[in-house]
Amino acid sequence: MPAECKIDKAEPAILALTSEVWQTLATVNREVNERIKPMTDMEHWGVVDRWDFPDDGLGDCEDYQILKRKLLAERGLPRRALRMTVVLDGDGNGHAVLMVRTDRGDFILDNQRPAILTWKETGYVFVKREGASGREWVSLETDASPVATATSDEE
Repeated sequence: MPAECKIDKAEPAILALTSEVWQTLATVNREVNERIKPMTDMEHWGVVDRWDFPDDGLGDCEDYQILKRKLLAERGLPRRALRMTVVLDGDGNGHAVLMVRTDRGDFILDNQRPAILTWKETGYVFVKREGASGREWVSLETDASPVATATSDEE
C-alpha cells in the first residue's frame, strides 16, 4: 500500500498537543484496540509477517497501528507526525507501536495497553521508526529519547 507510506513534507513533523488532539488520540486508540481481535500473521495469513489493514477484524500489532494512523489522518492530524515504530517489549519480542510526535513529547499508542504513554513510560526498547519522509526508517538508540537520537534528516 504505497499510498499509506506517502508523507507530505509540507505537513508539520510535530503537532500541537491540544485537549482536542488528546481526545482524538484517546478515542481512536480505544476504539481500534476494542474493535480488533489479536491474531498473529501466521495464524491469520499463513505468513510470518504481513502489514495490512485489519478489515476483517483480525490483526497483529502493526495492523492495529496502521489503522490508527489512517483514522487519525482522516481526522486531520498530520500523517508526518504519526510514526510507525518498532520496539522490543518487556519479553524482548519485536512489537509495533504508533509514535505521535508532539510539542509536549513523543507519545505511544499501543494495542497491548489502553493508556497512551510517553515513550519513556512504556518500558520498551526503541529500535527504529518511520522517518520524516515516510520512505526510510531511522535507528533509535535504546537509552535515549527518540527525538535526540534520530538521524540528521529528522526535524
